[in-house]
Amino acid sequence: MCGGFTCSRNALTALNIIYIVVAFVLISVAVYGRASSKVTDLPIVGGIIACGVILFVVSIVGLVGALKHHQVMLFFYMLILFMLFIVQFAVACACLAVNTDQQKQLAETGWKSVPDSVRSDVQATFTCCGFYNSSSPNAVPDSPGNLGHPACNVKENKCCVHDKCDNCQPCFGKVEANINKAFKTCGTIGLVFSFTEVGRAFFTCNILLSVIWMEWDFSGLVFNT
Repeated sequence: MCGGFTCSRNALTALNIIYIVVAFVLISVAVYGRASSKVTDLPIVGGIIACGVILFVVSIVGLVGALKHHQVMLFFYMLILFMLFIVQFAVACACLAVNTDQQKQLAETGWKSVPDSVRSDVQATFTCCGFYNSSSPNAVPDSPGNLGHPACNVKENKCCVHDKCDNCQPCFGKVEANINKAFKTCGTIGLVFSFTEVGRAFFTCNILLSVIWMEWDFSGLVFNT
């Protein structure tokens, strides 16, 4: 079992290096998606970049603390890991616990809140029209709180032929399976990463206790039996 000082330090160093690589991947994907106009929603791009930066900073703190045997950095790093574990575990369990009706409500809320440009992208990507119905290729009034949609033939949509979109299916039926898969995937990945936080915290605790033990002078202590 990897419970010694050297093994714990090496394991923690390796885990932090992996997380640094993951952080760079997140940042690179977000920047590429924005630069190539594949992701047009700025809050999504900003959120991914922010997650990458936070992950990078936390991993650097853990890496330096492990290599330098810095007690303060290791202590705060362990606290951060504990808080991250709670958040990740709770979010992962929530994603796995979401049922079909709740997914439907979330999808409705999302469709109502996004602008017509995003709805049009969804319709073109999934070759669909409208959320629950595709009664007309023309725009349905987009007043607050309704499930209106832009004209289905505004962007290139393969289900629209000669500006007629009678063959288009509603978008919810097309994205329902994707939504369910996304929740299950996010929940599973969240659980895996949350348990890696436990592993990192365990190795950090071992290193911290070993450093404290080595730096304290116990030579003058006498134990009477």
